[in-house]
Amino acid sequence: MKLDHFNLAILRELQQHPGCAQRELAERVNLSQNACWRRVKQLEEAGVIEARRLVLSRQALGFGLVVFSMIRTRSHSRTWLADFREHVLGIPEVIDFYRIGGDYMLKIVTRDIGAFDLIYQRLIDGFEIDTVTSYFAMEALAESRPLPV
Repeated sequence: MKLDHFNLAILRELQQHPGCAQRELAERVNLSQNACWRRVKQLEEAGVIEARRLVLSRQALGFGLVVFSMIRTRSHSRTWLADFREHVLGIPEVIDFYRIGGDYMLKIVTRDIGAFDLIYQRLIDGFEIDTVTSYFAMEALAESRPLPV
């Protein structure tokens, strides 16, 4: 799909204001409401727009601790990865999960260190893991930034 300046403007606006009304979006990008709606639908159908999300305040909901955990393992089979992926995705506090080479990086949000310990125990239960190295974020300087379109 061709991303012209109107499409890029729509994407920038939707990242900043995902819940804005169609009329407001059209005004912001200088298109008619119908033309804007068609472009948004095309962007969704092409998979450029995957979803529109509401961003919640971690602090207001009591998730004051952010932990980045790097997991190293010697197991690299597809079966192990499929089982591990299912296991990790069953832990709701894991909000981001990446495979980095043969290692895995998790972003975990939770209330405090005690709650993290329970998540850690659940995470390692039943899996051969060489090391888990966790980093505790002191402050979020920039979080959930929009893509630079």
